[in-house]
Amino acid sequence: MRAVRIDEFGGPEVLVPTEVPDPVAGPGQVLLRVVAAGVNRADALVRAGRYHRAGRPPLIPGVEAAGVVAAVGEGVTDIEVGQRVMALDGVNAPGFYAELAVVPARQVTVVPDGLELTEAAALPVAWLSAWYCLRHLAKVTKDDTVVVKAAASGVGSAAVQIAAGAGARVVALAGSPDKTAWAAGFGAHDTLDTSAHPGDAEVEEVLRLTGGRGADVVLDTVGGPAFGRSLREVGHGGRVVALANVALEPSTIDTRDFYPKNAAVLGFQLTNLQIHGYDPREDLRELARRVAAGTYRVPVETVVPLDQARAAHERLERRDNRGKIVLAVQEK
Repeated sequence: MRAVRIDEFGGPEVLVPTEVPDPVAGPGQVLLRVVAAGVNRADALVRAGRYHRAGRPPLIPGVEAAGVVAAVGEGVTDIEVGQRVMALDGVNAPGFYAELAVVPARQVTVVPDGLELTEAAALPVAWLSAWYCLRHLAKVTKDDTVVVKAAASGVGSAAVQIAAGAGARVVALAGSPDKTAWAAGFGAHDTLDTSAHPGDAEVEEVLRLTGGRGADVVLDTVGGPAFGRSLREVGHGGRVVALANVALEPSTIDTRDFYPKNAAVLGFQLTNLQIHGYDPREDLRELARRVAAGTYRVPVETVVPLDQARAAHERLERRDNRGKIVLAVQEK
């Protein structure tokens, strides 16, 4: 089969199209014929050798995909050959930048009618992360003001819609006027261009937008120095949810910025959550139903052929994209 493989860690240039043996589904596994694979920052970390569970090269990146079931292993009874499905975290480290991939059956979810596979490929990481953080951890309600950082990213644009859909007031932060305007189109009530309000000015503007009391929920998708600002931007009894550190920098914080406010700091990491028993299928089914019904809109910005994975990573790391980048692996 065709695949994009990493033979050594490095920049986007190490993503090399190649031919590799077809994988075979074992007991409890599904063989997926991949139609589309989502491109995520986790993939870039795998490629660079900075992902916590990627293993050593050679390896095939890609943590989410959608396609058609080609075969099922022994013991799989709830998934059938020919079904359209989306999948999270393949077996082979993790392996979705390929025409075929093996996935544990418990991480495969049927795609409903009305949802394109290109959109479905964008749900298992960014959308599931935003959904879990806002609905299960922060428990967002219509009475909340929610700050979403990096609101023009895949997670951010999902979070804006999910929070707004729950009736919350949404303040979307992004790094340019174009990106903030784009985020507003997904239901943000207020926007903040962080390039024009860097550092302390960001905190001051968030406090101004929230009448001085701070946000009920801050979804920190950035990490590094941004996390310290998130603690200052949350209000009394609020919740800061930390789900990433794309800055790849330490966070320097002052505990006095949050404990006097009785604020909660909540961490989220999808892989670790699954290791400790979380079954993502019901949440993915709910997300898929809502997207298929038109309640949410998945902004797939760029679709590139599998062989051009390098260009996809270059675009991702320049942060040029608004919404999701997807690899088109093969026809349905």
